[in-house]
Amino acid sequence: MTTEPWSDAPTLVEDLLLLLFQPRSGTIAGENTLFYVLGGAVLADLALGDHLSGADRGRLRSVPGHPPPDGLLRQAWDYLAEKPRGVQTALAAIGPPLRGPALERLIARGDIDQEPRKVLGLFRTTALREGRTGRRARLLADVRQVLVDGVEPQARVAALAALLSASGTLPQFHREIPWTSPVISRAKELEQGDWGADAAAEAVTRTVTATVVNSAIVAITALPRS
Repeated sequence: MTTEPWSDAPTLVEDLLLLLFQPRSGTIAGENTLFYVLGGAVLADLALGDHLSGADRGRLRSVPGHPPPDGLLRQAWDYLAEKPRGVQTALAAIGPPLRGPALERLIARGDIDQEPRKVLGLFRTTALREGRTGRRARLLADVRQVLVDGVEPQARVAALAALLSASGTLPQFHREIPWTSPVISRAKELEQGDWGADAAAEAVTRTVTATVVNSAIVAITALPRS
């Protein structure tokens, strides 16, 4: 298990990974593009916490003297404190190691459970199933309210919905979030930083988050599909 410091409040990368977890199959949706959106979630979390600046000609940099206390976020902050980085460079550096630690946290919190199984009656393996906290259902309900019911989101929910859209996995949520033209349009608005008046986030935070999300989309689109 990871020994990095982490707070009681889940990070955005944990929330996103929990949403992408598919209880029916025990798998994570969008595995082949996962590290880009998880990296995007970390950068968006830094922006929402005012730990990140995007004022240097579209390059991201850490706000000096204002590191986040969470270990996963701190690693990204330290990386961007060295010098300003392009968003796609940051995503490629920050994203790949995130899946394991984020999943460990979800298991430790009880949001996802591990279930030992045998394959062919011989080989031991571990399956994932939904935990009993109900947090995934609450997150999904928040996103549904924004995308389906037209509720103006809080900034964190707006970023989460935008990243979920960026992952390209929204069609897989059709049972809970109908894949309709209005939903697609609203998701694209969120990707662009159009969060509505109730999303209490400063313009720079929206701009940085929108830049991160759209850079993730560009990177994901360029990847070969399996």
